[in-house]
Amino acid sequence: MNIPKNHQVVMPYLIVNGALKFIDFTKNVFNATTLQAPILREDGTVQHAEITIHTSTIMVTDETKDWKVQNANLFVYVPDADESFKKAVQEGASVLMELSDQDYGRTCGVTDPFGNIWWITSVNKLTI
Repeated sequence: MNIPKNHQVVMPYLIVNGALKFIDFTKNVFNATTLQAPILREDGTVQHAEITIHTSTIMVTDETKDWKVQNANLFVYVPDADESFKKAVQEGASVLMELSDQDYGRTCGVTDPFGNIWWITSVNKLTI
């Protein structure tokens, strides 16, 4: 099986309202980078874009009349859950689950301004 560089076997493909702002959100909160620059439709909405968070790729597009918003629950490991949580809230995310220490690490849950749920976790040395 051949998989394009920077792609995985399974990748989320999100349909959102405001793809360019979603990309900015991921850059500001998770230090995402642009893998595929946004390809725009004639009306200025995003037809296709790709970002990476560490080594994971997320594809994203804006909704259309034929393709409505399709959100996801995303679990993401970060170096510092407290820092990412703070940034997410500053960027307009709402809190689903306050920061707490769990058996699997320091974790929290937020809903981004686009309707996606992010479970943000940093692993402490005891859980490795």
